[in-house]
Amino acid sequence: MSTVHQKNVIIAVDALGGDFAPKNVLDGVALAVLRDENLRVMLCGPAEVVEPFASSEAAKGRVDAVATTEEIPMDEQDTARAVRKLKDASIVVAARLVKEGTAQGFISAGSTAACLAAGTLIVGRIRGVARPTLAVVLPGKKPCVLADTGANADVKPELLVQFAEMGRAYARTILGVDSPRIALLNIGSEEGKGSELAKEAQILMREQTDNFIGNVEGRDILDGTADVIVTDGFTGNVVLKTLEGSMGFLLGKIKTVLMATTLSKLAALVLKGSFAGLKQELDPDQYGAAPLLGVKGLCLVAHGSSSPEAIANGILVGAKAVRNELVEKIAASMQSP
Repeated sequence: MSTVHQKNVIIAVDALGGDFAPKNVLDGVALAVLRDENLRVMLCGPAEVVEPFASSEAAKGRVDAVATTEEIPMDEQDTARAVRKLKDASIVVAARLVKEGTAQGFISAGSTAACLAAGTLIVGRIRGVARPTLAVVLPGKKPCVLADTGANADVKPELLVQFAEMGRAYARTILGVDSPRIALLNIGSEEGKGSELAKEAQILMREQTDNFIGNVEGRDILDGTADVIVTDGFTGNVVLKTLEGSMGFLLGKIKTVLMATTLSKLAALVLKGSFAGLKQELDPDQYGAAPLLGVKGLCLVAHGSSSPEAIANGILVGAKAVRNELVEKIAASMQSP
C-alpha cells in the first residue's frame, strides 16, 4: 500500500551495487515507489538494465533511467582514484546527481569505500565538518545511533565531538528523539576510564556536548541507556559486525531448537507470531542503509548483501531524512558556537 507524503523527493539509486545486483536493487526500488507515492527514483546503471525497468509497470511511472557505462568493482583497492577516474561509473553518476541538485540523495549497496569516496570527493563536506561519519541505527530496548561504524578508523578526540553532534541530528530526524542522550563507548562506565583517546574525548564531550551522559560499555549498547553512542570507526565496525553475527547466530539456533522434535515444532507453531515480531525487531533491514553524515547531500551506504526489503527501506529512510531536512540540520549544528 502506498503512503501519501507532503513533499516530493528524488533519490538516485546505484543499480549495480551489491552482491545480488541488479535484481535485488530493482526489486527494492519497486517496493519503495509502491510505498511512497511522492518518491521519484533516478536509477543509474547499464542501459539494458535501467531502461526496461523504468518503462515497466513496477516503476509506477516514477523511475527515470540514467544510463552509465562504467562500474567500480567491489574489490577495488584505490577507491578514491577509481571515483576520480571512472566518471561514468554508476556510483559516481549517482553522487554527481546529488552534487548538481538533480537528486537530493543517493544510495548504493556497492563498495562501501567507493560510496564514502564518492560522498566525500563528489558531494563534498559540509562547512565545518572535519570528517564525515557513518552512522547505523541499532535495535534494542530502544533503537540507538552508533557513529562511527567504519568511515574513520583513526580519529582525534575533537572528531568524536563532531560525530556526537551529527548523530544527535540523525536521532532526532529518524528516531524522533527530541533530546538524544549522548554516550561514549568505552571499556568501563566510570569517568577517566579507557585509552588516551577515550579519556581526552570524555573531557571534551563533557564541556561541549549537550546531554552527554558519560561512558557506556559494550553490554549497554542494546539496553536503551543512550540514544547516540560515539566511537572511532574501527571499534564501531567491529561492534556492528559482532552484533550482526551474534543476532544471526542466535536466531539460527532458536530455529534449530524449535525444528528439532515434533513437540517443539508444535510449540513453534503456537509461538509463530511472537517469533515473527522478535525477528522483525532484530532485523537489520529495518533501516536498510547507513547515512554518511557530514556531506552536503544525503549519501546512504547499504550492506552488500542487502535484500530487496533492505534496499526499499534504505530509500524510504533517505526520503524521510530529506523531508525532515537532516543535511540542513547538521549544517546548522556545525555553524553553532
